[in-house]
Amino acid sequence: MSAGFDLREQTAIVTGGARGIGKVTAARFAEAGATVFLVDADAEAVEAAAREVGAIARVADVTDTEQVEAVVAAAIEETGRIDVLFNNAGLLRDKVLWKISDEDWDLVVDVSLGGTFRFTRACVPHFRARGYGRVINVTSYTGLHGNIGQAAYGAAKAGVIGFTNTAAKELARFGVTVNAISPNAMTRMIESIPPAHREELEAQIPIGRWGEPGEIAGTVLFLASPEAAYITGTVLRVDGGIAI
Repeated sequence: MSAGFDLREQTAIVTGGARGIGKVTAARFAEAGATVFLVDADAEAVEAAAREVGAIARVADVTDTEQVEAVVAAAIEETGRIDVLFNNAGLLRDKVLWKISDEDWDLVVDVSLGGTFRFTRACVPHFRARGYGRVINVTSYTGLHGNIGQAAYGAAKAGVIGFTNTAAKELARFGVTVNAISPNAMTRMIESIPPAHREELEAQIPIGRWGEPGEIAGTVLFLASPEAAYITGTVLRVDGGIAI
């Protein structure tokens, strides 16, 4: 079992799963025995990732309610259950706020915050019926503190925190925990930052380096496990101390 956690006979959905943290987390879930549905809008990439980690690929746009509900319905039809939802999908369209278009604003918010809402909403009836569920959302340093050029992303990720806290209060009585992580790892998003600025950011990390996706995945695995039953409404910073 991965890191000692047992997810045998459980079903997990991972969004934004074609690369980075989503892909590595899906691999950890599979190693722990879960049946994993790997979701991404990039068909070729998610199918390749699913083959690599031993998951089931599902192509879906998290901003489309029908596509989201189809993924959840397929998971229930194929396995009879959903136990874990990892809302990992997100994207950047970095610009100072007076240069952000309506289209970029809407897309960033609708993927990161709207996708989290849609997938959680689609899973809730099943969670409630079973009296069990684990939801792990992804916020960020920007959602906690803001960052120049990331008004849309910061708004979306701050919204994820508010959503997490509210969902945790609403769903606790049904045996469902809802938590968020604030990760800081070397992913495609970080690689897209200009090198000089990336070096400046790295210098601010007390541990002195970017995290690895696997270090983030271990935290998600814990929050997804039965061992985390008494943790809900928490934002867990897995960031090398950058948010101190």
